[in-house]
Amino acid sequence: MRIYTITLNPAYDVHAYAQHFAPFHENLAQVTSREAGGKGVNLSRALQNGGTENTAVIVLGKDNCSEFKAELEKAGLSTILLEKPGRIRENLTLHCADAPETRISFSGFPADDSLLEEVAALLTVDRDTVITFTGRVASGMSMGKVKKFLKDLQSQGAKIVLDSKSFSIEDIFQVQPWLIKPNQEEISEYLGCEVNTIEEAIDNAQVFASHGVANVMVSLGEQGALLLHQGHCYIATPPAINAISTIGAGDSSLAGFIAAAKKGASPAGCLQNAVTYGTAACLTEGSLPPTAADIAAVYPRVQVKKLS
Repeated sequence: MRIYTITLNPAYDVHAYAQHFAPFHENLAQVTSREAGGKGVNLSRALQNGGTENTAVIVLGKDNCSEFKAELEKAGLSTILLEKPGRIRENLTLHCADAPETRISFSGFPADDSLLEEVAALLTVDRDTVITFTGRVASGMSMGKVKKFLKDLQSQGAKIVLDSKSFSIEDIFQVQPWLIKPNQEEISEYLGCEVNTIEEAIDNAQVFASHGVANVMVSLGEQGALLLHQGHCYIATPPAINAISTIGAGDSSLAGFIAAAKKGASPAGCLQNAVTYGTAACLTEGSLPPTAADIAAVYPRVQVKKLS
C-alpha cells in the first residue's frame, strides 16, 4: 500500500505555558516548544514512528520555510515539497495551570486552485494507494475544485482519508471518502444535535455510512472510539492514562488505522490500532507523535468488542 499525506496549509505549532490566564488582559507566557506541524505532517510522523512507510506532500511558504524543512529532515520523513510565495502560518497553544488549553490559529500564505493540479501531478496513484487530505482548505481555493481533485484521485483507485473542518456534511456525502474520523464535538456540529453517549454517536455515524462513507470512526475521548464498517459496529475502550497533551491525538489515531489497514488487519484490528496510536500520542508533549515503545505498551490494553 502506497500512502501519501497531503498538507496544503502547514503550520509552526508553538506551545507556551502561563501560570495564569486572564481573558482581555496581557498574559505573560513562556514558549516551551516550536514544531513543524500541520495535520498531514502529524500523520506522517505517527506513521513513521510506528514503522509504516509513507510520503508527506507539503506546500511551504518560501519566506520562512528554512526552519520547517530542517525539522522535516531531522525527523527523517520522506517528503515531496512545493514552495510558494508567502509565510507559513503559526498555531499557538497556550497551556495554563488554572485554565483549559487555548488555541489561536493564524492564516498563512495564499493559494489558488492551480496548486491542486500541481499536487496531483506529483502523485503515483492506483488501487493500492491511500491519500489523506486533512486540515483546513487553504484560503483562495474553491471547495468545488477541491472535491473534484479528490474525486479524480478516487477515479484512479485511491482511498481518500478526509479530516477537515472546511468540509460540510454535504461535501462529505459528495466525496464519499474511505475513512473519516469526526470527534464528539465535530459530529455534533455536522448533525446539529448533542452527541454525548456511545449510543448517540452510533445513531449519528449511521448517517455518514448510509451516504457511502466506507469507514466512519468517531472518537469520544476517554469513552474510546467506535467504527462503522459495512453495517457492523465496533467499540474500542482505551486504558486509563495520565495524558500530557491531547494535541495531535486525532491525527495519530488516523495513522494507526491506516497502518493496520496496510497490514491487512480486520476492521476491529484497525480500530484497536487507531485507539492505540491516539492514546499513545497523549503521552508525548505538544503535538509530538506517539513513540514506538508507547504504541507497543498501549496496544494490548485497548479493548475492542463488536456490537452488531
